[in-house]
Amino acid sequence: EAQADYTKSLGSLFLHDIVILTRPGANLSSAEVRRAMASVDPGLPIISIQTVKEKVGLQFSQQRLIARLTSFFGALSLVLASIGLYGVIAYNAGRRVSEVGVRIALGASRGNVVRLVLKGAFGLILAGLSIGLPLTFAAGRLLGNQLYGMNPYNPLVTIAAIVALGSSALLASIVPAVRASLISPLDALRAE
Repeated sequence: EAQADYTKSLGSLFLHDIVILTRPGANLSSAEVRRAMASVDPGLPIISIQTVKEKVGLQFSQQRLIARLTSFFGALSLVLASIGLYGVIAYNAGRRVSEVGVRIALGASRGNVVRLVLKGAFGLILAGLSIGLPLTFAAGRLLGNQLYGMNPYNPLVTIAAIVALGSSALLASIVPAVRASLISPLDALRAE
């Protein structure tokens, strides 16, 4: 009677979980588990059958969702940064049209003009990387403790971000650089 009172005080007379230990690599189907349970107690209701891996996976579903959302917003910020970088570099290259015209008038080759614009663009990229990479690693150290099983220092992701921003800078600067190198010195000076 003391046992029955103790069970009632817990609020439930039902057995919530039964753990079945199997040999490593053994794949039991749910039908086999149901038959084995029915051989022990035919009246035992079985609501669901889950492996430990599935059960643990459900426990970390919120953390996985947060990691996916963080990855999505990180990719979105990379796209927005690339668009912003394109705008800044294209604007700076457009402002230098008269300078490019003077250089061409003084005998600079078209290749030198393109290199000049690209040098300015990649100077901005290097300045951004010198600030951004240490901040990235610091943020990775802080977030690494929050997400179980996540590597905060993924070199593939870091290199992909650098390549994406570098490609954006190259595209942003090559178009205005080629356009500026094709302009006649007279037209460039008239634009001033």
